[in-house]
Amino acid sequence: MYSSSSVSRIILIYVSAIQLLLINSKLSLNVTNEYLNHTCLVNQGKYKLGSEYDKLFKNIMKMFYKNSIRGYDLFGDSTFTAILQCRGDSYGPKCRDCFVTALAALRRRCPWYKGKIIWYDQCLLSMDSKYSVGQIDYDNNFCMSNAKKVVEDGVTFIQVWNILIGDLTKLATTGDNYTLYSVGEKRYKGDMIYGMVQCAVDLSRKACQECVLYNRFHFQVCVNDMRGARVVGRSCTFRLEFYPFIAKQVRNI
Repeated sequence: MYSSSSVSRIILIYVSAIQLLLINSKLSLNVTNEYLNHTCLVNQGKYKLGSEYDKLFKNIMKMFYKNSIRGYDLFGDSTFTAILQCRGDSYGPKCRDCFVTALAALRRRCPWYKGKIIWYDQCLLSMDSKYSVGQIDYDNNFCMSNAKKVVEDGVTFIQVWNILIGDLTKLATTGDNYTLYSVGEKRYKGDMIYGMVQCAVDLSRKACQECVLYNRFHFQVCVNDMRGARVVGRSCTFRLEFYPFIAKQVRNI
């Protein structure tokens, strides 16, 4: 027989465990900020401490820190282009924290290189020694996919995810949506597939569509049949998973 105090302790432990599960679930959606990749654009050369490029770089990074609260920032002239693009649900302190993390990592991984890009789960930070605002970057893209494949009726699965990405691209680039960002979900047999599309803030709607279409074609081997994949680039990103990875779904497709 359990005493009343023992039962109370068991109930308290059970409630605490449930709360911990809920907190961990929320953290997995909102707080995790995994490092994904980086590239040093070595062909653009290096700059020296105290140079005009160094001064401009520092001034723009100060501006980015101030404006990161809104979720993005952009600067471009003939000698320097920089962009901060946080994921559509990562704004306010989350975007600022991601920017600070990304900037510190870039300084460590690509010291003194004029051109460099780094990707985290919640943000992108890119720098270029030439004017590249509004131009699609076809070179700096990569794919990450789940090791497991969809073993049942892969053709139907590919059709479903193609429709989902197509619908999300349309949603991100039409109507009153000026953020070039959308999320949604689509049912595949007994499962739900969750998706996201986002383009960099400097792209036009047409360029956003072209970027997603290019990466869908270029990385189809990496994405097809996989139980989760993401294609990440300087100009656009899309992702598909069998679990929700965005804190708030904007709209179901």
